[in-house]
Amino acid sequence: MNLTAVNQSDVCQEYWCPERSVSLSVYVILYVAAAAVSLLTVCGNLLVIISVSHFKQLHTPANILILSLAVCDLLVGVFVMPFHLSWLIESCWISGSVMCSVFNFVTFQATSVSVHTVALIAVDRFLALSSPFLYSEKISPTVICIAALFNWLFSLFYNFTLLYVNGNFADVTCPGECLYIVDEVSSLIDLIVVFLMPCTLIIILYTHVFVIAKKHATAIRALQVHNRMESSKNRVRDKSERKAALALGILVIVFLLCLLPYYIFSLTNFLKDDSLSNVINSVLILFYLNSSINPLIYALLYPWFKKSVKIILTLKVLNTDSSLMNVLSLSS
Repeated sequence: MNLTAVNQSDVCQEYWCPERSVSLSVYVILYVAAAAVSLLTVCGNLLVIISVSHFKQLHTPANILILSLAVCDLLVGVFVMPFHLSWLIESCWISGSVMCSVFNFVTFQATSVSVHTVALIAVDRFLALSSPFLYSEKISPTVICIAALFNWLFSLFYNFTLLYVNGNFADVTCPGECLYIVDEVSSLIDLIVVFLMPCTLIIILYTHVFVIAKKHATAIRALQVHNRMESSKNRVRDKSERKAALALGILVIVFLLCLLPYYIFSLTNFLKDDSLSNVINSVLILFYLNSSINPLIYALLYPWFKKSVKIILTLKVLNTDSSLMNVLSLSS
């Protein structure tokens, strides 16, 4: 899904790392900025993971999917972002062949899991708004946990097969570069499985979600006065579902905006032009930065995340029965 794709016929070409072309002060600033972004990504997503895992009130289907996405973003912050940013700063891969293999595999895995998790979020919100009674009866945290686990296992099998079939575990080392081998058929399959199918599903379902939310809001305003008491209950429940759909909709839209630039290059066959490899690697930064942006979105849109972070940072999370604390009291 990323980096420099090559054909098996020209796996390694002669490559020399260019000498550093920036001053020492700029060089240090670039590395400090890279470390700060990576640290922000790791810490932010760790707080999301701890919050959803620890507090029982947050064990809802939608939050389970947020947890799965946060784990992907954590992997990006630990195994992908630092090495990719270092590669861009040095204009050369300096981390060795073993880390190159780990880097490639984790990148493929995190990408496919995150895209399919966002697709599951779209399915979850569509079912919650279109069939609320069916959703409350059939869609439990356990069901979503199984779906998320299947997503991870499918991606693990899919990415291992994709890389193995193309000979990426043959320990081919290219000094100064971190390549993965992929043929045109595999590239097309990956484009369909990881981008076209899930993103089409996301766009279609979220279009329906916002249409349904608008219809619900119109219906609530049209309720009769003599049903005011019951309408109040319906209004609270429906407002909650629409608010969740809006918050997750923002998450989905930001995700697609970060993902699209890279795949626009793919769809227009720009990836076959080696002269654009630096541009492509730069475009990938935007996608990786989505892993840093997601916790900020949670902080802005979810009162429960703000409260749970406060509890974690003040170490109240270590108290007995802290998992039973009310972290939803600030929710409107």
